[in-house]
Amino acid sequence: MSYRTLDDLPDGQRVVVRVDINSPISDGRVQDNRRFVRHARSISELLDRDHAVAILAHQGRPGRPSFTSLEQHADVLAEHIGAPVEFVPDTYGPTAIGAIRDLDGGEVLLLENVRMVMDELPEKLPEEHAESTLVRTFAPEFDAYVNDAYSAAHREHASIVGFPLVMDAYAGPVMATEYEANSAIATREFDGDVTMVAGGKKATDVIEVMTALEDRVDNFLLGGIAGELFLRALGYEVGRDVGDTDVYDEQYARNREKIQHLIEAHPSDLVFPTDLAYEEDGERAEVTVADVRNEEYDYLDIGTDTTSRYADIAASSAAVFVKGALGVFEDERFSYGTVNVLEAIAACEGFSVVGGGDTSRAIDMYGLRESDFSHVSIAGGAYIRALTGKPLPAIDVLKRGAEAEVQD
Repeated sequence: MSYRTLDDLPDGQRVVVRVDINSPISDGRVQDNRRFVRHARSISELLDRDHAVAILAHQGRPGRPSFTSLEQHADVLAEHIGAPVEFVPDTYGPTAIGAIRDLDGGEVLLLENVRMVMDELPEKLPEEHAESTLVRTFAPEFDAYVNDAYSAAHREHASIVGFPLVMDAYAGPVMATEYEANSAIATREFDGDVTMVAGGKKATDVIEVMTALEDRVDNFLLGGIAGELFLRALGYEVGRDVGDTDVYDEQYARNREKIQHLIEAHPSDLVFPTDLAYEEDGERAEVTVADVRNEEYDYLDIGTDTTSRYADIAASSAAVFVKGALGVFEDERFSYGTVNVLEAIAACEGFSVVGGGDTSRAIDMYGLRESDFSHVSIAGGAYIRALTGKPLPAIDVLKRGAEAEVQD
């Protein structure tokens, strides 16, 4: 049994919609990004169908600098929707309930940061969250619940998993599109090679994905910190902490056995960098991996020869999934590997998914077109869980809700 989508939702309903517009905060201002764009489309669709829409969302976590009100988020959403978004400085108290009851079809409001209430954050079973004050207060006020917050789909929080057990529940367009694209590596068959770009700073996450997909992927194009750790396991003098860095040695110790297993079990599937780039006298310089002796530089990108090989492999693949950048693309000097491989993926005819907020930013920074990829994900943790085949609580409970409705 699958979940229900907006195609199954009758028009003119009163709906509570969970979105994920958790965004970077810079100098006290929320930063506009792809999440606002995607969720604005979902909300616009609901408004066009005469739904009265109340939005639940979060920003940051208690105790962190990014934990703040959603007042600015309402203004950003309104710009993308092209219609007013009323901000309510309350989540489910009397002020919020009064504002919800005043909503007419085609109107939308944004409630205060749901993580400002105690019910939200504890990780609990859906049955427990279904009994929370938040869920029990909201359920009688609405005809339906829509979860569009795929980026938070791996969380067992009240606003994510509590509602589908007590009211009609639907997956929003972002939820449905993200889940279908990101789980394709495990659920679809492709007529040709499946390739994964495996880079970024979080080598532990990348190696977990590689281990889970070792029998599904034909080519792992290694870069970033993970790439250096694999080279270190092969005996090259890279992948070690230099100067103030403290990311290599700890991650290598944690993942050494998994790295060794992948090298031994899949020697023809792992594609290693043969040259790396570093900064010397303010300029980009390159060195072949075999020539490195007593590592003294931080390597910030794959080299030119490696980039060419990776681009050729990606361009000829039936499917390409990107997990992590191949270099520090934020610095134009070290964007060469990431950008050129992304350009090759964009030009290929195969299925392509670019995942994770960091890597997807390179698309915007260097003038690539999102439409040239099959899907550009806005998720981090949920993207990893979908790739590795682990359950997503938000998806599971939407399916349970739909199954219960059929049985009734």
